[in-house]
Amino acid sequence: MATPSVLVFDVNETLLDIGSLAPLFAERFGDERVLREWFAQLVLYSMTVTLAGSYVTFPTLGQGVLRMLGAAHRVDITDNDVRRLTTGFLTMPAHPDAADGLAALRDNGFRLVTLTNSPPNPDGPTALQHSGLAGFFEHQLSVDARRAFKPAPAVYRYVCETLGVAPTECMMVAAHVWDTLGAQHVGFGAALITRRGNPPLPVDGLPKPELVVSDLRELAERLIATRPRMDN
Repeated sequence: MATPSVLVFDVNETLLDIGSLAPLFAERFGDERVLREWFAQLVLYSMTVTLAGSYVTFPTLGQGVLRMLGAAHRVDITDNDVRRLTTGFLTMPAHPDAADGLAALRDNGFRLVTLTNSPPNPDGPTALQHSGLAGFFEHQLSVDARRAFKPAPAVYRYVCETLGVAPTECMMVAAHVWDTLGAQHVGFGAALITRRGNPPLPVDGLPKPELVVSDLRELAERLIATRPRMDN
């Protein structure tokens, strides 16, 4: 495995814990597992609107998916529920391993950027800023700049255009195989973080991530070990 110089991090679920939204779903649907159904549908429809040549922001789509699930489960979703979801999505905490792993990678010379489906927040801090992780990254990039959601090739190329680097210099770090596959299609390397509910995809014929790790501390250890050592 070639050692990348640029690590491109997904944000939602990879760095930030969407489990913090579970109480809303437990309260409204009687089952916190509906959170995972909501997020899976959100990702599904983000890909769908991109393939269809349309675009709305990730939060707008997430609000609509919540109302759609309410109708499917015969649950009355109120405007207050939608506001709680929006606020919760902007205030998700960092995973406990994130800061340690990012600090180790930064201190060992890796360039760190993010690429998220979430748009910039004109009314206040983004979820990444609220979590306290924003300072680790030299760029916080959003697919909103290309009006297409991951895994559209244009959004990964946008990273390269912004940084002035080749795809082969980059590694996508994500908790979602659909994200690593998209990045690998344009020439990135890939590291899969196996957060809860996000195992590898065992399908022959599809590219596998170069690294599969349980958290960012392990990612840092594995990547730092690949860097050439300088003799004093």
